[in-house]
Amino acid sequence: MSHIMNTFEGRPIHHNNRPRPKELPRAVYVRVSDMPAGYHVAAHSHDWNQLLYAIEGTMTVLTEAGMWIVPPQRAVWVPPHTDHAVTCSGLTRARHLYIGRDVSVNLPNRCMVLDVSPLLRELIRAATEIPIEYDEDGEEGRLIRVLLDQLKAPDQDNLYLPAPKDPRLSRICEHLQGDPADNRTLDDWAKVCGASSRTLARLFQRETGMPFREWRQKLRLLYALERLANERPVTEVALDLGYENTSAFIAMFRKATGKTPGGYFR
Repeated sequence: MSHIMNTFEGRPIHHNNRPRPKELPRAVYVRVSDMPAGYHVAAHSHDWNQLLYAIEGTMTVLTEAGMWIVPPQRAVWVPPHTDHAVTCSGLTRARHLYIGRDVSVNLPNRCMVLDVSPLLRELIRAATEIPIEYDEDGEEGRLIRVLLDQLKAPDQDNLYLPAPKDPRLSRICEHLQGDPADNRTLDDWAKVCGASSRTLARLFQRETGMPFREWRQKLRLLYALERLANERPVTEVALDLGYENTSAFIAMFRKATGKTPGGYFR
């Protein structure tokens, strides 16, 4: 299905020899791609659903609605005609499942990050080995139907950060995405955004569903997950994200995820 193109840090990188289809020959079409650090796919969309699963590496997915961080052993669900860009912060071994619009799946018509159970992981692995035009009434078709039945929405989409549409808020958010350690308050931002801090606070709550400080903390959490997945030291991550010490960062991380930074990916 795939052939070795080159190596990355001694590990083989595979490039999928299945092209991106113009039409789906079956209900589900599976591609495999291993992408090097820094690999970026510009904004694009598909005529079908996509499940993008990383068995290794971390992906960042951007749409008009916001940002999703996809750590290892998670997958992101992208509905049809949703413009999305994808960036890989490290070597990423991805599996792409293109799922027909008319296929019944128990997922909403919006992007979200899904947990991948051990069963679903093995089903995806097996699906990469079946022919493109698999027998829908045979064993391969049954495997696909079980796989689809395992796709379930999480109780909470904790790896999602909403994007505001107001240009004043967008200015603040775009700056913080480039410099998440910036600790300026809304009073500080009001001086450069042409709106009072009360107006900015009201807009943040209305457009993102959370206060400004909570939005910034979640941005830092998502960036921390991206860095920790690439084996960056906890102290380095904490300082990069504007925390005065490692203890404060660990406390935030544990409160948000229920785990320590060192235990999250175990």
